[in-house]
Amino acid sequence: MSVTQITSSKEAIAIEDKYGAHNYHPLPVVLNRGEGVFVWDVEGKKYYDFLSAYSAVNQGHCHPKIVNAMHEQAQKLTLTSRAFHNDMLGKYEKYAAEFFNFDKILPMNTGAEAVETALKLCRRWAYQVKGIAENEAEIVVCENNFHGRTTTIISFSNDPVARENFGPYTNGFIKIEYNNIEALKQTLESNKNIAGFLVEPIQGEAGVYVPSDNYLKEAKALCVEHNVLFIADEVQTGIARTGRLLATCGDCSCVDKNCSGTPDVKADILILGKAISGGVYPVSAVLANDPIMKVITPGSHGSTFGGNPIAAAVAMAALEVVKDENLAEKANDLGNLFRAELNKFIETSSICNLVRGKGLLNAIVINDDEDSDTAWNICLRLRDNGLLAKPTHGNIIRFAPPLVMTEAQLRDCVSIIINTLKEFEK
Repeated sequence: MSVTQITSSKEAIAIEDKYGAHNYHPLPVVLNRGEGVFVWDVEGKKYYDFLSAYSAVNQGHCHPKIVNAMHEQAQKLTLTSRAFHNDMLGKYEKYAAEFFNFDKILPMNTGAEAVETALKLCRRWAYQVKGIAENEAEIVVCENNFHGRTTTIISFSNDPVARENFGPYTNGFIKIEYNNIEALKQTLESNKNIAGFLVEPIQGEAGVYVPSDNYLKEAKALCVEHNVLFIADEVQTGIARTGRLLATCGDCSCVDKNCSGTPDVKADILILGKAISGGVYPVSAVLANDPIMKVITPGSHGSTFGGNPIAAAVAMAALEVVKDENLAEKANDLGNLFRAELNKFIETSSICNLVRGKGLLNAIVINDDEDSDTAWNICLRLRDNGLLAKPTHGNIIRFAPPLVMTEAQLRDCVSIIINTLKEFEK
């Protein structure tokens, strides 16, 4: 059976439609090359990437340092499973643990796997350390969360599309309103079986909802008071995306060049994925200190590919790029510029209500209801004008370009976005 040669975007989309499961609704553009902040389609048209594979490509497409690390390792050793040691895993674990200031790391492959790992880790800690009766531990989550689409994770989602006809669902989760510190306080005070609080520092899929300045700090303090683990899902917000290495730095005022100081909020369990590999290879990780991580013992959790030599090499290179190129500082400065320019436009706009975000994780709210196709049509027009973005929740468009973007490129993108929005003014 020969491999089909793709000659046009239309042909590529038709083949996907026929042979692939319909579990996504992508923007109709077919990409076959990327470099830095740009991608090209099959016909050779060039676009700004303003989604970064949902913040996986923070370091830019095909960053040479990361690609070279993958290429060099792939020629030596690709996979051993965890049945044997390899010479890359320990180096990576030490590098990542010190990079994020944790005792230990548990390497996995995808963001959803890392979330599942964190949930298991939290539950085992609850039974073996906190002393909750077995099978009674509960984990607090937030409404409108997005942590993945595994059976367990959708059990505490309130997205009907993700949940419908996938039950029965997994018990052991309590949902509260996001950015409502009183709701968390009441829940922790009324239930002695709470093991952890799982939270996104910014709710990305829900529309880039940024909590109030002290929310994370107050939530962590409540967790400490009640001996509950603060679990930060930084799969999307981590790795410099929000203008800091981790969004759980809270309202920390330093936009340091790889500051090693103690953040305002430090997670008990930190979940990372996406940009920890620069979008080059599936890599995720769960980090915690010894009193928590040591409840994991041989056979209690694992992954054939987790921590494989290629993943280790790629992740170390990706994190070095973040450090060497000061991507957190760049994200902070460019994000401030982006929101300032969009706010100027919004003052007189009838199509756009507001812009919100931190660093280079931002979204605009379109003046229409969630069931409308206005945001989708705007994204189609943005595509025509050379910029790729995607709606979320109907009337919200998320903007998250690679952090290697220059100020000149960002200003060009702002111009494309504003001029496109003007075409839809009512």
